[in-house]
Amino acid sequence: MNTPEISRRRLLQFGAAAVPVVALGLAFPGVARAAGTTPALRMPAESDPHTLTFMAWPESTAAWGTDLSPVRRDIANLAKEISRYEPVVMVASPDAVPFAEYLCDTSTMGFSYGITFLQITNDDLWIRDFGPTFLAGPGAIAGVDTNFNGWGKTGTPYYQAYSNDAKVAASLLAQYNVNRIQAPFVGEGGALETDGQGTLLATVSSLVNPNRNPGLSQGDVEQRLKSTLGLDKVIWLAGLAGQDITDDHVDCLARFSAPGRVILDQPGPGTAQIWIDVYHQAKQVLQSATDAQGRSLTIVELPGPDRTKIRGTGNAFLSSYTNYYTANGAVFVPQFGDAAADEQARAILAAEYPTRTVVQLNIDVIASGGGGIHCSTQSQPAVPPAA
Repeated sequence: MNTPEISRRRLLQFGAAAVPVVALGLAFPGVARAAGTTPALRMPAESDPHTLTFMAWPESTAAWGTDLSPVRRDIANLAKEISRYEPVVMVASPDAVPFAEYLCDTSTMGFSYGITFLQITNDDLWIRDFGPTFLAGPGAIAGVDTNFNGWGKTGTPYYQAYSNDAKVAASLLAQYNVNRIQAPFVGEGGALETDGQGTLLATVSSLVNPNRNPGLSQGDVEQRLKSTLGLDKVIWLAGLAGQDITDDHVDCLARFSAPGRVILDQPGPGTAQIWIDVYHQAKQVLQSATDAQGRSLTIVELPGPDRTKIRGTGNAFLSSYTNYYTANGAVFVPQFGDAAADEQARAILAAEYPTRTVVQLNIDVIASGGGGIHCSTQSQPAVPPAA
């Protein structure tokens, strides 16, 4: 696949916890590096340069019912908009590719980096969670398979089929000749938010949960996260278990816009009190926390819309602007129909990402499934220059 040359930012400063490639027993075919060097791998910030964005074509009639066609249109529109800024690779079951290609046609867009289809049988669109979480280091990348188990919802009302999705990370990495690291924990990409300098934000509710990691203490999970993702520090937010399919993923609650700066989702009018309590607990933790470099955190609150003024309905509808996605040159954020809140979110994100264009999109059908733009995307980082 032909991809454009991407100008790279200053290489991340890797700390003591960065994962040595040799320790993982990995080889990186086609990656040139000096003899005897051992590149260190770390989960990069999403705002670092990308090679491409991965997405997945929704397949599940059981999950979407009559909304399957509308959610496919949402996904196609999102993919086309992202393709204005970087290449998109869409995972899709072989039988679905012809129609997906039709809906994702970019020929009339004027400019697009293109949408390529990767034929891998899948179940649903939430590639952030079942796809690989990438690590990067000087001259190398790798992909972490976080052992997707359907958010641990087997035997609950939230259950949906996930057996195909559980295999996507391994298949994708094999097809792209990217080395696979099998995580020593169960989790999802939406549960992991990093500043790229060794600090992770995570919720206890989603990762220290017997439906993912039975028998592991918070300390056990933390150590496995650090050693696998090349981290120095985990800032734990309590979150809330059992009230949504993800057990409160951090990517709907708190995000790094830059090292030392955290976007915090502030519930809008009409939000249930249980989520307001989650916000207050997270704010209290972040106000007193320091990152891996010892810096206090600047909190930038991102108010949600008034749920009585948005187009979407239902308890599962995710009305979070915080579930945005940063691509090369752009920030993709939902537009929910509360005009004042939509504009306020655009202005806040434009100030946080002054070198990027803020692109607002109607993703109401995706949001009705309890997810958002970030849940629907996964970035492959550009390979940093070899040391």
